[in-house]
Amino acid sequence: MKESVLVVSDLSVGYRRRVVASGLSGCLPAGSVTALIGRNGTGKSTLLKTLCGFLSPMGGEIIWQGKPLSDYSRSELSRMVSVVLTHRPDTEMLLVREVVEMGRIPYTPFSGKMRAEDKEKVDQSMAMAGVSHLERRRLVSLSDGERQRVMIAKALAQETPVILLDEPTAFLDYVAKVEILRLLRQLAKEEGKTILLTTHDLRQSFSIADAIWEMRDGGMTVGTPDDFQQLLDKSETF
Repeated sequence: MKESVLVVSDLSVGYRRRVVASGLSGCLPAGSVTALIGRNGTGKSTLLKTLCGFLSPMGGEIIWQGKPLSDYSRSELSRMVSVVLTHRPDTEMLLVREVVEMGRIPYTPFSGKMRAEDKEKVDQSMAMAGVSHLERRRLVSLSDGERQRVMIAKALAQETPVILLDEPTAFLDYVAKVEILRLLRQLAKEEGKTILLTTHDLRQSFSIADAIWEMRDGGMTVGTPDDFQQLLDKSETF
């Protein structure tokens, strides 16, 4: 059995003193893809933001590689987890290369000067995400699919063992969705990345995921894609 990079125990998440979901427990094995599913409003994005430290947990425990989340400094956490969110970043006029270079911030000195190894990592990350040919384009000029690949390249440049993604295939056409999901699967299996993504594209995500977390009725159910596929075949509740 693979070692768990993340262990969540009896976690409660929410904001402004309002608990959105509680009793959440699960783990992320190293080098795996986990799809986080559930209807809108069940707390998927809130859970994601809590796991990466953007929101404080309202109860329970989050353990990253054997160490409580609360024991990590912001700098340490930025080398553990990279995040790709759905909102458009405030970097629309930057060149693609400049956006990807932002992933190296946890490793660069206060001056922000890029070292040779930083530039090499940026090159590698763009190549891995398939956006090297876009490096001189401005982010604002890209299609939604291209933009999503750039943000994944930025996460790769951050060189973290874990990548969390909030609706990475939202608003993409079918071809772009398939390409992004294949890329995420490749990153897990070939690069050893541990990936957790929220999604509404159930059948497609089932094809790449090793595990499923479903948020429902203020809690969470954990299972395999086969478990949930059987339920999906019997019911149209999703």
